[in-house]
Amino acid sequence: MTTELNPHAATPAVAPNNGKRRKALLMLLALVVIAAIAWVAYYLMVARWHESTDDAYVQGNVVSITPQTVGTVVSIGAEDGMKVAAGQVLVQLDPNDAKVAYEQAVANLANTVRQVRGLYSAVDAGQADLAARQASVQRARADLKRREGLVADGAVSAEELAHARNELAVLEAGLRATDGNLSRNRALVDATTVANQPQVQAAAAQLRQAYLNLQRAAIVAPVSGHVAKRSVQLGQRVQPGTTLMTIVPLEQVWVDANFKETQLHKMRLGQPVQLHADLYGDDVVYDGKITSLGMGTGSAFALLPAQNASGNWIKIVQRVPVRIELDPKQLASHPLRLGLSMSADVSLRDQNGNVLAQATSQKPVLTTQAYAQQLAEADALIQQVIGDNLPGKHS
Repeated sequence: MTTELNPHAATPAVAPNNGKRRKALLMLLALVVIAAIAWVAYYLMVARWHESTDDAYVQGNVVSITPQTVGTVVSIGAEDGMKVAAGQVLVQLDPNDAKVAYEQAVANLANTVRQVRGLYSAVDAGQADLAARQASVQRARADLKRREGLVADGAVSAEELAHARNELAVLEAGLRATDGNLSRNRALVDATTVANQPQVQAAAAQLRQAYLNLQRAAIVAPVSGHVAKRSVQLGQRVQPGTTLMTIVPLEQVWVDANFKETQLHKMRLGQPVQLHADLYGDDVVYDGKITSLGMGTGSAFALLPAQNASGNWIKIVQRVPVRIELDPKQLASHPLRLGLSMSADVSLRDQNGNVLAQATSQKPVLTTQAYAQQLAEADALIQQVIGDNLPGKHS
């Protein structure tokens, strides 16, 4: 039994399915084209004007508190995390030895002033003595001349004439000695006052140093900030240069963002930056600006720089630190700690800035007035000691 095929029988509808597939492919292609156009537009209008990195960290000034003199710690005025003000006493050293040296220096200056006053008096007395001896020599010379005129007449004996000559010689020797002593005393005080006489100045310098050593027994904060890493302990014998604690001024922090070298060609000083801290998340946005582009990669300043001349060299994209200054008001509202992770996004649209700073700094970048009064107080004390030991003359 055989089955005959009917050429006119119905076949599956292939054409409509091919049309649907073609339509789907066209739609997919259109979506790809639209996405590509959107990406190109986004790149041309937005992406190419931005560079970002999450290799960024908070940095700041870490001020080490170190003694300027040797001493034993008798009190500690700050603990980790405490806020301190500039000039506040952080550590007190035993001041007894410094007090003894200070009192000795005061007494030495007072004694020196009185001795120098004696030099001025000696000069005055020497001038009077010199004038008297000059008058005596003049009289003796006149007397000798008169006696020499009377020898021929026999009115004066040869013995009397010899005595007159001897007396003149003695008076002239005394005049020379007096003149020499007066010259030596004048050399010590000539063109000076008691206050600027060299011996007084030397004693004043000793008192100034003793006063500074006494003041430095109280170790003060050079800046305002928060205490970190306190290591000093009561009774500890400290030496100059020993780090006792550190102070971190949190209002002076910045961000070092490490960008790849391929991201730097459009970066300029002053360009705006938006930053986020992992501490606060995306809800808090910091506004900053670029203040400097690093002068080298991290490896260039490493203790053991990379040696790229070897045969097994592999190229690695380097990163360069970019310093970003933060808005002080935003920092006050949302403080940052040193070392915190940040993400930074730099807007590159403003190309008017320089790559490197062009102007030199005309004033100090950082200063402290915590120690400014010490020297002024020492000078005032010196003037007081000098004045207390003067009668009013030669001052």
